[in-house]
Amino acid sequence: MKGKIISVHIADDHQILIDGIVAVLKTEKQIDVVGYSLDGLSVINWFSENNADILVLDIGMPKMDGIEVLRSFQINGNLPNTIVLTSYNDVKLIKEVLKMGARGFITKVSAGESIIEAIKTVHEGDMFFSSDIRNKIVNSFAGKKVTEEAYFNEYFGMLTDREYEILKLIAEEYSNKEIAKTLHISTGTVETHKKNIMSKLGVKNAVGLAIYVVKHRLIE
Repeated sequence: MKGKIISVHIADDHQILIDGIVAVLKTEKQIDVVGYSLDGLSVINWFSENNADILVLDIGMPKMDGIEVLRSFQINGNLPNTIVLTSYNDVKLIKEVLKMGARGFITKVSAGESIIEAIKTVHEGDMFFSSDIRNKIVNSFAGKKVTEEAYFNEYFGMLTDREYEILKLIAEEYSNKEIAKTLHISTGTVETHKKNIMSKLGVKNAVGLAIYVVKHRLIE
């Protein structure tokens, strides 16, 4: 998808914030802001007649809040690739929007430094969390001894069943070839799943994934 212009719609009830985000995005030639909304109902109406590659969605908006917007898209089966942009960083809220299909979550205080990376990452098919959100997630589990099942059921329910299955095999030190043979899939498919898992867990390579698994006691 590199080189393709990424169309973006921004939804927030503060025009000054929208203007700030637009100013940041104008510095990136690959991104084009094609519309904006000041309330949730306007988001639904806009997408009923238009389309955008990415929706940057605030949670606290009039008429329909961000959760209601996500729910409406989910019901109608036309959820765009959505990055939640909000002042709230509550772990329960993060879980909720991810389960509803959001592909990214960034706070407004981090938007200036992370919005371009977030848009590109989500457009490429991966998930994105700003660094303050990742820290919030990690801290919420600090000092807790949990099994890998409990951990992922509690937070990373966003992993697919296949990704979770592959993660367990990685934790058991299976090679890509062994994973492919065990699950009757190609090694290329294994690599794709590993890339998605690493993106969702906020690590950059296989070493980081191994460290993450051990650090968070996802294996005995």
